[in-house]
Amino acid sequence: MVERAKRKYRTGVVVSDKSNKTRIVLVERTYRHSLFDRVLRGKSKFAAHDEKNISHAGDTVKIMETRPLSKTKRWVLVEVVNKAS
Repeated sequence: MVERAKRKYRTGVVVSDKSNKTRIVLVERTYRHSLFDRVLRGKSKFAAHDEKNISHAGDTVKIMETRPLSKTKRWVLVEVVNKAS
């Protein structure tokens, strides 16, 4: 039997909850520039599948990479880490 590859996990903030069962999650990361040696902040947006519509805008969530669910969705919501106040 072939061993499945490790799945990627990301933690980010929900910026849009307007679609049914879909959340747009903003993930920020810091990295050092290779030439100028400055610390930079990078941002990425991921469309994540939220089956039970439990997350809302402002929540911090954990997402996991999965098979393609639609044209843009390749991530699924694992848990809500912090609820927005």
